[in-house]
Amino acid sequence: MIVLGIESSCDETSVAILENDNVKANLISSQHFHKQYGGVIPELSSRAHLQQVIPLIKSAFSATNLELNDIDVISATAGPGLIGALLVGLTFGKSLALSMKKPFVPVNHIEGHIFSGFLMQEKPEYPFLCSVVSGGHTLLLLVKNEFEILRLGTTIDDAIGEAFDKVSKMIGLGYPGGPLIQKYAEQGNEKSYSFPIGKSKNKYDFSYSGLKTAVLREIQNIETTENLSETDKSNIAASFQKAAVEAIMRSVNLALQEFEIKSISLVGGVAANKQLRNEMVLLGKKYKKNVVIPDIEFCGDNAAMIALRGLQYHKAGKTFPLSSNAYPSLPKDSFMVTE
Repeated sequence: MIVLGIESSCDETSVAILENDNVKANLISSQHFHKQYGGVIPELSSRAHLQQVIPLIKSAFSATNLELNDIDVISATAGPGLIGALLVGLTFGKSLALSMKKPFVPVNHIEGHIFSGFLMQEKPEYPFLCSVVSGGHTLLLLVKNEFEILRLGTTIDDAIGEAFDKVSKMIGLGYPGGPLIQKYAEQGNEKSYSFPIGKSKNKYDFSYSGLKTAVLREIQNIETTENLSETDKSNIAASFQKAAVEAIMRSVNLALQEFEIKSISLVGGVAANKQLRNEMVLLGKKYKKNVVIPDIEFCGDNAAMIALRGLQYHKAGKTFPLSSNAYPSLPKDSFMVTE
């Protein structure tokens, strides 16, 4: 079974070809020009997707020595994401499926991340805890099987990736914040500042607005007398990163004490963070649980995870109309909430 996947939810245009769960090609074109604006400009993102999707598809087929007629299923991200960007990939995928008379599967972007660990040689075992950490979402899920996912916790305000971006701007590092915060944190002292870890009524939920405010207050205190030095930036980055990571680890640790699971999976763009990856591996060893973290290539937005999720739906016999539309936000009923 050969699947063509298309991802265009934000600022990466990606095309992948999978043969079952074997990645034959996974091409990604990143829109680096957004750095000059300090964030993603939706209209410019959509235009860039329009320019890149066809060349990437041609390159993917060239790299795999396959042809369009070899494709059995076509899948594309339907949401959540920037609506204009989503429509580029989704519409192209539907049009291609219609012209080829092939099954089309619209894929939930977050579900793509959830099952991205299955692109690895060592895969998660059901049931597994899944920590989804990205620019737009922070979720803790209990994944019982391919189609039964329980939501244990979510962010009540900002996502962890969003917090990284905003703190990076505060201390003058730029965008995107994740790699820059990590780089400066490696040179800093994480004990320089004691930043708070947000709490909520649900012990598995996350909150990052208080942490961001605490960082801002420290910056303001320093700047009343002098400008931020490189040492200040490194220490703030390290202390912030420590608190941001601890919030994730705390919830996962609590869940491991409550639920019987076989493995742990860390997915999403922020799963590329070295400290978070290391802490999750250490926690897995403590509880003697296998930890699956996708390679960096599959942590960020990529079409391989979209193709894989599309294949799972197709193999399960689920069908979708070509009238399926894009959606900017994660539907409230996407994951069942436990009592």
